[in-house]
Amino acid sequence: MTDKKTTKSPSCAGCTFDIPERVCMKNKGKAAKGCPTLMQKKVLAEANKEYEIAAIQKFANKAALQEAQGYANRDQTPYVMQPCKTRIVETCEFAMKMEYKKIGLAFCLGLSKEALVVEEIFKGYGFDVVSICCKAGKSPKEMIGITDDQKVHKGKDESMCNPIFQAKTLNSEEVDFNILLGLCVGHDTLFFQYSDIPTTVLAVKDRVTGHNPLVPIYNCESYYKKIRFPDIKE
Repeated sequence: MTDKKTTKSPSCAGCTFDIPERVCMKNKGKAAKGCPTLMQKKVLAEANKEYEIAAIQKFANKAALQEAQGYANRDQTPYVMQPCKTRIVETCEFAMKMEYKKIGLAFCLGLSKEALVVEEIFKGYGFDVVSICCKAGKSPKEMIGITDDQKVHKGKDESMCNPIFQAKTLNSEEVDFNILLGLCVGHDTLFFQYSDIPTTVLAVKDRVTGHNPLVPIYNCESYYKKIRFPDIKE
């Protein structure tokens, strides 16, 4: 591991070299200061060692196969990338590659209609589905120190989102693979922390953009310019 006192920390997001020319993409490629491909050799070796574990190698192998199969006409030369599969289809196909039988669906109550469709799609691919919404258990927000003026609906009983209950329920059901649909920031983190089951995300919560959080990123020079210059007040 490199000496953090003398070496710049990895910052791949700030790399200015063209992607095809980067050292992570080609031999003798270009690298920015702190490039983890060059500077984190010990950590890289430790990570690569994990792929020798049979179950991990199988998982990574199927994920790489699914990645490639998400593009059409790969036999064409020169090849121009042509994506052809949606996230929901790729998720179903990956689960089939892994020979999973039982899917866990943890969703936000606000996406109940979407959850029903997602459940139907997975069942259509032949999976058993166990689903649980975020408000299941009816645990009161007061239990975690939320006061009435901090509730969404003041003056009313309000159940808290309970991702720990969601995760533990799906653990107890011994599902093979979890799908998260629309859990809030922080609630999804708790789910990951308490889940014993491999988990992927179909969609995250973004109330403003119809659950497409990249919208403000794509429009950060125009309509969402303010997000780059926040006026943070607590």
